Amino acid sequence: MTDLDELEAESIFILREAYRRFDNIAMLWSIGKDSNVMIRLAQKAFVGRIPFPCAHLDTGKEFPETYAFRDRYAKEWGLNLIADDCPPIEQVDQSLPPASRFAARKSLGLEQAIKNYQFDGIIAGIRRDEQATRAKERVFSPRSPYGAWDFKDQPPEFWGQYTVVKKPGVHVRVHPLLHWTEVDIWRYIEREDIPIVPLYFARDGKRFRSLGEEGITFPVDSSAATIPEIIAELEETRAPERAGRAMDHEAEASFEKLRQSGYM
Repeated sequence: MTDLDELEAESIFILREAYRRFDNIAMLWSIGKDSNVMIRLAQKAFVGRIPFPCAHLDTGKEFPETYAFRDRYAKEWGLNLIADDCPPIEQVDQSLPPASRFAARKSLGLEQAIKNYQFDGIIAGIRRDEQATRAKERVFSPRSPYGAWDFKDQPPEFWGQYTVVKKPGVHVRVHPLLHWTEVDIWRYIEREDIPIVPLYFARDGKRFRSLGEEGITFPVDSSAATIPEIIAELEETRAPERAGRAMDHEAEASFEKLRQSGYM
């Protein structure tokens, strides 16, 4: 087996375990590269049709290309799409810096979805290499009733044995891509011919490396206009993946505060 085969097999196993262990589960679909890889993995795990809803936490501020992609492929892939609006920014913790405050709308949107649909499991496409705080995560990560994450109190995970802690009023985050890297994601997209939002490809010397909302996500300098060129670029660069995310350049503790309060 290749390294991609091993990652794929592990992720499919995690998805099947999650579906077996939870009564009501959903997958977060941001329409970004990682969540599109999750869609493909779920299609493989469940023989073509995903047996749980895919939720887009909609702030109303995505790029037009993102909305066009969502509307097209939700139909083509036969997804059970939930695309409820996130609560307004006035309901967010006002002590957060501006970009983090905007991003925190998704935390409230997820809390709202869990309450409205009574989800006890949420599949999310985070990776350990993406951000320092996420390196502390587990594959099966319990949350408080309000989505809070205590990184100091996480269940042990050894040799592919996952501890699933289910308590009344709480949910568990499931992370099938936790062990993948950014390059792994792009190699898998190339191998599986997975569609992605065109903003990831360079145009006029810039491209989006991490894709979020307008106003808090910006392109980086790049000439990579094809997937092989993106892979080659990533193998050489030392710039962080989230360099174009405004919230990552705010107060050092902001991301940790967001994660503890329920952010993905």
